Amino acid sequence: MKKEERAPYQFNSISELHRVLGLPKPLHPLITVVDNSLIAVEKDQLPSSFLLNFYKVSYKKGLRGKIKYGQHYYDFEEGGLVFTSPNQVLAVTDDTEYLGYTLLFHPDFIRNYPLGKNINNFGFFSYSTNEALHLSEKEKGIILGILKNIEDELQSNIDDFSQDVIISQIELLLNYSNRFYKRQFITRKATNNDLLAELEKLLHDYFNNETGLTKGLPTVQYLAEQLNVSPHYLSDMLRTLTGQNAQQHIHEKLIEKAKELLSTTNLSVAEVAYQLGFEHPQSFNKLFKRKTDQSPLEFRQSFN
Repeated sequence: MKKEERAPYQFNSISELHRVLGLPKPLHPLITVVDNSLIAVEKDQLPSSFLLNFYKVSYKKGLRGKIKYGQHYYDFEEGGLVFTSPNQVLAVTDDTEYLGYTLLFHPDFIRNYPLGKNINNFGFFSYSTNEALHLSEKEKGIILGILKNIEDELQSNIDDFSQDVIISQIELLLNYSNRFYKRQFITRKATNNDLLAELEKLLHDYFNNETGLTKGLPTVQYLAEQLNVSPHYLSDMLRTLTGQNAQQHIHEKLIEKAKELLSTTNLSVAEVAYQLGFEHPQSFNKLFKRKTDQSPLEFRQSFN
């Protein structure tokens, strides 16, 4: 009989997490900055997998070993910044050994502020751990300075402006992170171009092997899984290289293939739609018209 897998443990409060990690009570119930070196429990005392009901931003000063990213390995000895949104499954592994700092804040802390509505715009909260943000010495100084500002504010007497000040610091950290990720996409352009080449081959094979007939339209999720990256990272990387997100890139390649089939074969418009992966020809007609200002039939007639 197969052993039943234990469900991930869920931490519903920052206070509970502090208690399990052997840390003093947090200075504020909805936000904390943790010095990871002060964690007073061994890894085998922690749940093997768990969920946090709050946001987590970790600066990892050093992580032993290397992590595979696509077809490449990156050395994490230099450290990096990792972002996690609520209810993502996390795991503690035997080789996870790092120093650094962790910012935790509950959604309720930012709920009545613009950040509460806009935080989903920071796509890196959905990146995988192996897509961490690597920081230069100057960038490390900026990020650690912001974390120190938050920690100092938490240790000060709470007043009417405390929450405003702390949230402005969180927004500053996230905006700097956006800037630094943009820099990372550019500095790793060679690696990302390799990833783009793999994506092009995936889409070429998908459309030329008529995979759409059995699997439907290629999705961002499917392509990201084939490339061993997260969907958000794939879209953000493509936006830096091509100006288009992953869905727009798929549509561009789909329209290119549609034009080829319409101009070089005798397939009906409906047959072209089914071969590309559309369930309904009307959906194909609508997308083609939106992208080209012509219906598929009008495009075909322009060649006759």
